[in-house]
Amino acid sequence: MTAELVRGQNHTLPQTRLEIRVSAGTPVVAGATLGDERGTVPGAEWVAHPASHRVPGLEVSRQAAADHRLAVDLDALPAAVHRVTVLLALPLGAGRPATFGAVAAPFVAVTGLDGTGIATFTLTGLDTESAVTALELYRRQGAWKVRAVGQGYAAGLAGLLADQGVAGAAELAASVQEAVASGLARSVTPPPRTPDDERVGHPAGAPAPGGGRPPATAADTPVPPGGSAPPRTAAPGGPIDYAHPGRRTSAPPPPPPTAPPAAPGQSPRPVAGDATGWSMDERLYNQIWGMFEDLARAVAAYRSAVDFAGSRMDREIDQVLSDPRGRAGGQGDRARAEARAKHDELTGRAREALERDLAQLAAESAVVEPALPAAFAGWDNPVWHAYRVPMEIPMALRLGDLHLPEADALRIPLLVRLPLERGIWVDSGRTAPGAATPAAGDQPRVAAMETAVTLAARLLAVYPADEFSVHVIDPAGSAAGPLAPLVRSGVLAGPAAAGAEGVSSVLAHLTRRVDLVQMALRAGAADALPPDVDTGEHLLIVNDFPHGFDDRAVTQLRYLADEGPSVGVHLLMVADREDAHAYGPVLDPLWRSLLRITPVAGDHLADPWVGHAWTYEPLRVPRGSRVLEEVLALVAAARGGGRHRPR
Repeated sequence: MTAELVRGQNHTLPQTRLEIRVSAGTPVVAGATLGDERGTVPGAEWVAHPASHRVPGLEVSRQAAADHRLAVDLDALPAAVHRVTVLLALPLGAGRPATFGAVAAPFVAVTGLDGTGIATFTLTGLDTESAVTALELYRRQGAWKVRAVGQGYAAGLAGLLADQGVAGAAELAASVQEAVASGLARSVTPPPRTPDDERVGHPAGAPAPGGGRPPATAADTPVPPGGSAPPRTAAPGGPIDYAHPGRRTSAPPPPPPTAPPAAPGQSPRPVAGDATGWSMDERLYNQIWGMFEDLARAVAAYRSAVDFAGSRMDREIDQVLSDPRGRAGGQGDRARAEARAKHDELTGRAREALERDLAQLAAESAVVEPALPAAFAGWDNPVWHAYRVPMEIPMALRLGDLHLPEADALRIPLLVRLPLERGIWVDSGRTAPGAATPAAGDQPRVAAMETAVTLAARLLAVYPADEFSVHVIDPAGSAAGPLAPLVRSGVLAGPAAAGAEGVSSVLAHLTRRVDLVQMALRAGAADALPPDVDTGEHLLIVNDFPHGFDDRAVTQLRYLADEGPSVGVHLLMVADREDAHAYGPVLDPLWRSLLRITPVAGDHLADPWVGHAWTYEPLRVPRGSRVLEEVLALVAAARGGGRHRPR
């Protein structure tokens, strides 16, 4: 029976190979320290954290996430270690919660490798703290115990490490946060949470505490998934108002469609739009993110089960080989065969559970994909054949597809909210990290620019006429081929800027716009903007950065990346990071501020729940299709009847 601990309470550990599972309502850093009898940590090498995720007997996550699984083997710890302290910290950064008092109380569970519960602890009562020691595993009279601690530190991770005697605590904390910032730059922004009992038609499992879809049948972690709340308000006792830019709703959301009754012993048949929302688009958006979360957790459970089976087999074989009597005759061979048979049985059951979940998700995808609106759909979806320029901004845009190696055939759409909250970097590196195959010559640069042009076309297609402008900086004029669809259709705000003078002119124009709109908003005088300032959304495509950029232009680009999205100026950059190596760490904040995608399949994007490395695939126009040209022609025709107008 699982012990529910309160602060200060302890519990005996019945085994030495453990998992410590952490669940929070927002991405957190999870780490651990190894201490002596007094709890003192001898040095930084005794601290497990994302930048150094393994120490003897202990492994932690490599990045910040809403869920973590820490692996602990108490028998493998150095003899001098008498205490393992599990710590949590909030990652630094603009727009992220600064204290644990601003987020849901973290939940920590100690389990066996097979998921059997041993002890749990909910860290309540936190306020101004940004780091906390959650649990202690300590050795007392030859036995190991767990104690619920919950000690918070307003001084953050540096204060926590210093309290444990770590030399250079501030420097170590800074390196941890730097590693975390790099990881978060690769992480997909989590979706809004769905309240309890507002998902229907999904098979097996009860709603997870904290809301969201029921866990997939292979999942064994009944803890609340992560996610940040969408911009919404609610009057006391009244309905929630799901506010979104460009969309107004005066009526409560209609109930989602319900699945037809399932035959006895069968899972309910999936239905498109079975999540809640104010519109069908919002219900589909929430449903897709629910599928993404389900697949992440199902695969995490499968991988955990396989790891447990392998660890158990190794332990049983080691026990046989450590006894000389077991090596005599055929006893050792029989023991090894039995251990392998148990391993195969466990992994087989885990695979069967995963296959059931994958089959259900595949069936759901089959009904969801044809029902998607243009903004959520691939270029091969028939919805584009009936395309008309929209009158309102959609809530999200599809950037591509995501998949995992355990479910290679199942693609989950990668949706991002509109207006864009961060810029996008299309990596044109010749051997981009995580790419499926290395490329040679100029092929990666051309493919990266083609990907950027396709994304720009989608943005133009889903915005109302004259409410979205595209500017291009192409210093060397090398992007003429990929830019041809935008140029021929006439949807660009002007010709691509070339040379240092062109770079300077476009950056100065957009920087002035950002400055003026920011000042007008701060002063509450939006009507006082000059008549030449177009307050519609703007997209700046930069090709071959930093070619053609001097120090001033680089500074302006960094400014647009940081300040532009909040006032409608967005960056789509095509670059090979190696080309900018001369700038060193000066440009690190720029790279981290952008969502990196690749023109070829690459496994660099992470989910916000368990941190899987997902393979991203960009959306491609089907070979021989003219859908892109036809859509851009309709956009150009709609824009030709109006003019860019300040609002």
